[in-house]
Amino acid sequence: MKSFVEYSSNSDFSIHNIPFGVAVFNKEYIGCCTRIGDQIVDLATLYDLSYFEDIDGLEDNVFEAYTLNEFIELGKPVTNAVRLKIQELLLEGSILSKDQKTIEDAFYDLDKVKMMMPVHIPNYTDFYSSIEHATNVGKMFRDPANALLPNWKHLPVGYHGRASSIVVSGTDINRPKGQTKPADAEKPVFGPSKQLDFELEMAFIINKNTDMGESISTKEAEDAIFGMIIFNDWSARDIQAWEYVPLGPFLAKNFGSSASPWVVTLEALEPFRTASPTQDPEVLDYLKFEGDKNYDINLEVYLQPENGEENLISESNYKFMYWNMTQQLAHHTVNGCNLEVGDLYASGTISGSDPKSFGSMLELTWRGQNPIQLSNGQERKFIDDNDTVTMKAWSEKDGVRVGFGEVSGKIIPTK
Repeated sequence: MKSFVEYSSNSDFSIHNIPFGVAVFNKEYIGCCTRIGDQIVDLATLYDLSYFEDIDGLEDNVFEAYTLNEFIELGKPVTNAVRLKIQELLLEGSILSKDQKTIEDAFYDLDKVKMMMPVHIPNYTDFYSSIEHATNVGKMFRDPANALLPNWKHLPVGYHGRASSIVVSGTDINRPKGQTKPADAEKPVFGPSKQLDFELEMAFIINKNTDMGESISTKEAEDAIFGMIIFNDWSARDIQAWEYVPLGPFLAKNFGSSASPWVVTLEALEPFRTASPTQDPEVLDYLKFEGDKNYDINLEVYLQPENGEENLISESNYKFMYWNMTQQLAHHTVNGCNLEVGDLYASGTISGSDPKSFGSMLELTWRGQNPIQLSNGQERKFIDDNDTVTMKAWSEKDGVRVGFGEVSGKIIPTK
């Protein structure tokens, strides 16, 4: 396939992608959009000009909205048809390619739009599904010989997080403050976190509502997943170390998480399916699945100090995940927990076996023992004020590239 829109060969947003997002156009109005190369396409305008009139189930202009929720709730028969129609319209020789007036009205240069949170997130769950990450943390904080807790290989561990503090890429994050207990202190102290960290994650977004008592099987899970984003689950390690027993993360996590603005559909990721790691011991029946349920997605993390250059500090891959999305969703709903459109489920920190593939500063510096050396001569044990962390994700195979763009956030001093 070749588009009439020109873009570089290493663009995340090729004709094979067709992601979905929400943008402010020319500082004037908000609407749903897609992206091809560095062109943002206003889908509400295409709808008004009858470019989607042949799609069954798309009776209203759901693109005139501040979120994608109404669109994705239509379900995959509609959303997939829209994606394929957009792909067709962007091809060389298409009707749209010859409609200069519509191109002028509906296509925007990247610098003429501001991206927003793509969905309203009613509920947010964070999993803990990378065996390498869980093992590293277990070695640091517990018995190295028994790094994984007894339940870890039997179920996808997770916790319910705070949806209201998930923000779109480019939003500054205030350094959190709270209680910590230094190793040499008898009592806790209060103040800004001194061990602020990032967590390299991906997340998936739900496209349907279910009733309480209803469960989603591993076979049904992909039909309930609209697509994926990059996710940075910022974490205050020192606050977490003091507060997490016995109920888990709280103030160490809920102060802010960063989300990339483009939702890449599972259909766009289809060519990049891959096998999951072997699960041993055998899982219970409700967690069993058939076929390749993981995805080969390259991941990078960059750290940029104030007035400095970006430093590549981690290179990982989503395919390392021990528990896949279908298992995560099946486990989440097996007790009858209901889903809502826009729910976001994060993978947990993604790490590989190579130290260069670790997905957090906690692991990369091994709890501060081995600081990272930056190109400007500085070093980092954790994240300093005015540091910017940027994560990138993309898949590439047989000349086809589908990417997510990036998620970026700058840490600013405590309020």
